[in-house]
Amino acid sequence: MDCSVCSTMPYNLRPPRNTICVACYEGAKTIIAITNKIDDHKLSGKLSGDASGSSKGFSSSLKWLKEMRKMEEEMNQKLGFLSGFIDAFRDQIHTDILIKPGNDAPSIPAHRALLATRSNIFRNMLDSDGCKAAPNDTITLPELNHEEIESLLEFLYSGDLAKEKLEKHLYSLSIAADKYEIPFLQKFCENRMLEILNTNNALDILEISDTTCNRNLKETALSFVVKNMEDIVFAARFDVFALKNPHLTVQITRASFLEIKNRRSDI
Repeated sequence: MDCSVCSTMPYNLRPPRNTICVACYEGAKTIIAITNKIDDHKLSGKLSGDASGSSKGFSSSLKWLKEMRKMEEEMNQKLGFLSGFIDAFRDQIHTDILIKPGNDAPSIPAHRALLATRSNIFRNMLDSDGCKAAPNDTITLPELNHEEIESLLEFLYSGDLAKEKLEKHLYSLSIAADKYEIPFLQKFCENRMLEILNTNNALDILEISDTTCNRNLKETALSFVVKNMEDIVFAARFDVFALKNPHLTVQITRASFLEIKNRRSDI
């Protein structure tokens, strides 16, 4: 069939002009379905009756896609505008506080206002009399080393982190996000841990999820461990984990027995 949408033949030479191939037809239906679904979701809870069941045609869907593209461009421009914060951090422009690692490594200059807006814990620390005394005051994050603090600050300033830095400091950043109440970083680390979850790191992720009280991450990691018991439990890493985390070992054992029971009941 000579499709009037995707064919390379000039439009005025296509006979007939109203034919369309299966791929273009399915693509158009998918686009319409997606836009209708999004609109229905927005309208649900706000309107009653048949209002939320209205359907867009392909022309309206294309208009919606163009609007989304425009919004994306505006959002990218806004992100570019806000990226000046990370430049201020890297170039140490008008910094007024020092962040000291737990070891004897050098402190890292930062900005009080940004720290206070990113974390209520930091805000409380900076509101104390000791931090108001002088512009060169220092706050110490004893559980983090120099590289970890540098990565934490880079994320607070930019809202993102290079993949290699994130993977290197993922667990320490997750714990810091929990301790200093930085929800966006908590979710950022959670999503990454869910992406990389495997038999080699499942116990580490389970331990981190327990430490940070992340229910969703813990349930996912625990279920993964149970489903891959043979590969995980008989590894040397499990002995160290069990001695360090007896309560999690008990939870793994119980979850494993429940899994076995459920399998038998399904037979």
